[in-house]
Amino acid sequence: MSNSRGAAKVLRALLAADDIVVAPGCFNAMGARIIERTGFSTVYISGYGISVSHIGRPDVGLTTLTEVTDVASKVASSVRVPVICDADTGYGNAINVMRTVEEFIKSGVSGIHLEDQIAPKRCGHVAGKQVIPLDEAAGKIRAAARVRDEIDPDFVLIARCDARGVAGGSLEDAINRCRAYREAGADVAFPEGLLSGEEIEQVCEAVPGAILYNRTGVSPNISAEGLQELGVDIVINPGGGMRAAANAMWDYYSAFAEEDNALEDRLAAANKAHPLADFHSFVGFPQIRELEAEFLPEEEAAKYDGAVGFQP
Repeated sequence: MSNSRGAAKVLRALLAADDIVVAPGCFNAMGARIIERTGFSTVYISGYGISVSHIGRPDVGLTTLTEVTDVASKVASSVRVPVICDADTGYGNAINVMRTVEEFIKSGVSGIHLEDQIAPKRCGHVAGKQVIPLDEAAGKIRAAARVRDEIDPDFVLIARCDARGVAGGSLEDAINRCRAYREAGADVAFPEGLLSGEEIEQVCEAVPGAILYNRTGVSPNISAEGLQELGVDIVINPGGGMRAAANAMWDYYSAFAEEDNALEDRLAAANKAHPLADFHSFVGFPQIRELEAEFLPEEEAAKYDGAVGFQP
């Protein structure tokens, strides 16, 4: 299980290291465990993913602080690696942001990003975004930084700037805002919606400290090695796992509608060599039996003798 302080220290160390941090996105604990098991050092929780998977709605600011921190706490407690969560606009003004940061620290995640859009916000790669005035946005970051410093100074505060993608937006405005957010106390700057490698490099040169890049949507798909050469410190891939899962479920249910029970036999044969073929073991049934043997009366083990079903 993760804990906020220990995992946050690890995240800070990863950001300070020479190698770029690659953080794939998830929307639930199962996805987070798969990310960890496939070798990644950091997990990212996608706000888009939470909105689509938990309320079945687009990422336009419809989820609440309570809904998102509930997912965050479940994800953070399911893995040992650091977890970063999308905190949207902080769910209100600077005063609301202070409680938002406190609740996310309590959830066990290692860091969050806060964006400078108006509320209700929308996905950073969908047209129609608007941003709040710079002084208001910087005030929200200052408020967030105060809570971080008071409760857990290792907690990583990431300031996301959406100014590049608004109507009439410019790279210059995005750079100026990112610099202001760093001065206000953000640990990492997150310029959203950059359109080229040249823009990425300009931001990395102009903005001090660590830079997060969102490798999705309108932004170019550049390798982790290439992004590191441009100056990026951490890259997130928020929606790839969600789309892969959605595509797989669509294909499964479409085939199920045609094949009925024959589909299960076909998939069982095809999945024998898959790393998740023994799904009961992946989710932890053997560990539960080990804990039972350690902490429950010996006679409890008799419930497995001759019982029907998976034997952990």
